[in-house]
Amino acid sequence: MQHDVMHRRTGTHKQQMGPGHETEMADAPVISRLAVIGAGLIGGSVARAAKASGAAKTVVVTDSSPEARKRVREIGGNFADEVAETSAEAVKDADLVVIAVPVGACGEVAREISDHLKPGAILSDVGSVKTSVARDMAPFVPKGVHFIPAHPVAGTENSGPDAGFAELFVNRWCILTPVEGTDPAAIEKLKAFWEMLGARVEAMTPEHHDLVLAITSHLPHLIAYTIVGTADELGEVTESEVLKFSAGGFRDFTRIAASDPTMWRDVFLHNKDAVLEMLGTFMEDLTRLTRAMRRGDGDALFEHFTRTRAIRRGIVNIGQDSAAPDFGRQHGPLPIAPIARPYASDDD
Repeated sequence: MQHDVMHRRTGTHKQQMGPGHETEMADAPVISRLAVIGAGLIGGSVARAAKASGAAKTVVVTDSSPEARKRVREIGGNFADEVAETSAEAVKDADLVVIAVPVGACGEVAREISDHLKPGAILSDVGSVKTSVARDMAPFVPKGVHFIPAHPVAGTENSGPDAGFAELFVNRWCILTPVEGTDPAAIEKLKAFWEMLGARVEAMTPEHHDLVLAITSHLPHLIAYTIVGTADELGEVTESEVLKFSAGGFRDFTRIAASDPTMWRDVFLHNKDAVLEMLGTFMEDLTRLTRAMRRGDGDALFEHFTRTRAIRRGIVNIGQDSAAPDFGRQHGPLPIAPIARPYASDDD
């Protein structure tokens, strides 16, 4: 039933969400009153996208930080129509409540708002872990409220109220993990909301979500934190050399490793079983590559690198990344004077 609901389309037309972006938009707002709890990168982007696309008629935002609430007020109508002082105040009369806090705090937020959710409301989240979030939030979901965990697979290394932007979810996946027995109409409504924000929507079980994201997101972050930490601890290489001679691969690792520490601490603690399973597989592969290098087995290395290269091409082919040089990064004009090459002799 959930699979059928997830693949029905709503009547739509297109609206611009920003320069170079279009998203499908329904003839009227999907949500009358949206409450977003958490004004960071994802919560702020949900609020901004809902405003820009018209997915919600009224957007209410709150955050546990007084400084964050103040900043949302300063940003103004492009972010939120109202800024609430508390989560309980924010969810009053809301048709959709999106909890956008670190996954370790979702249960406590659900407890705080439980008595203030209106019957028929949809309660969702944006966390990168689904099994533990569903477990922690479910006891506080009142009868008559539709609980549909969600995960928009999008983000940057930045955080805080100024980090979000309306186009973050355009052409990105949002995974819904509805619990058994969820009203199909509520699933369809949340699906339509995310589609209006520009996302493509898929459904799966919380357990399968956590296994998939362990390899596609969580393990890469763990590796990035480790590599950057190793570089920082090397006694033979100075910090200035690490910064100065960082190649493209290392720079990309530093971007990932700059992600919010609180959020990723909670991700690893709350999805540790799946991450440890994927880490074990990774260590086995790393051991095989180590053995191949020690033995001078070029064929084994070439076969492995050829297989992984095909995965990269597949990601580009389905539109999840750019094939443009240097990953589509913007560059300024070339300098007029030649750049000195490290270790060049005086004759070069």
